[in-house]
Amino acid sequence: MCRSLLPCAIALTLVLMNAAIASGQEHYARGQNVVPVFEGWERNADGTINMVFGYMNRNYEEAVDIPVGPDNMISPGPVDQGQPAHFYARRQEFVFKVKVPSDWGDKDLIWTLRSAGKTEKAYGSLLATWEIGNLVYQENRKGAGDVTYPEQPNRAPTIEMVGSARRTVAVGEALSLSVEVADDGYPIPRARPVQSARPTDGFGIDGPRQESPITQAVVKLDRGVRLGVTWVLYRGGPGTVTFNPMRVPVVSVGSPGVVAAAGPLSGKATTTATFSEPGTYELRAYADDGVLTTPLDVVVKVQGSQQY
Repeated sequence: MCRSLLPCAIALTLVLMNAAIASGQEHYARGQNVVPVFEGWERNADGTINMVFGYMNRNYEEAVDIPVGPDNMISPGPVDQGQPAHFYARRQEFVFKVKVPSDWGDKDLIWTLRSAGKTEKAYGSLLATWEIGNLVYQENRKGAGDVTYPEQPNRAPTIEMVGSARRTVAVGEALSLSVEVADDGYPIPRARPVQSARPTDGFGIDGPRQESPITQAVVKLDRGVRLGVTWVLYRGGPGTVTFNPMRVPVVSVGSPGVVAAAGPLSGKATTTATFSEPGTYELRAYADDGVLTTPLDVVVKVQGSQQY
């Protein structure tokens, strides 16, 4: 759990660094538990408040499924408040939000996860030091624009499903999924160099970075993309789902040496999803401008293989 006055992401990073040092940098591919993380809270225009959560799956390879219920619950209130049930490996930030009323007061919103024989809790609280805004997202997700003050007037992109958000498909059959996305054009991307003497990781830092939330993130834009969509398995059935592709570019950053201008962006993103076993799967698409994201959920009922 994380109840320090430090921002939770920083506190969790320090804990993980100390644990790695103590264990001689021992990494585990499988068999470890998932830790819920309270990222902070943000204000809505109508006076309500979003409690923002992510998680740390301590495995380097294994994704973990924890169905919503006694082992994956939020309190007070309904057990199900929109939390994920499928957990990708490593650190995943800003995964979901829970809206609470403006008069929430000093209560805690508690997310409890039990896995691998361990119980972990994240406590969402309206402490002033945990209020987050666009600059926090920018600093943590490292979008295409520079961190500026005053900050750029960035609004989250919009996303709409093309067709029904409830689908039925057979095992092994490719299901086509399309969304329409739009954005205000912020953050304005920094100009890419015409030539680079050394390869970079896409964020202006020479060489690859291995142990950072950015490189571990599943929801992120590929290099050179200004607006895109990432598809994830949010709540799993008994099998696996394969997206082709998982990250869909919509608008590119532009040619090297050219400074992009602000202005509305829009486009269509299409992928296919293929399922390994029958069951009900909840997929989530994140429209992403590199800093802010907007989710959209699709429920897919997967039936047995088609008979010919």
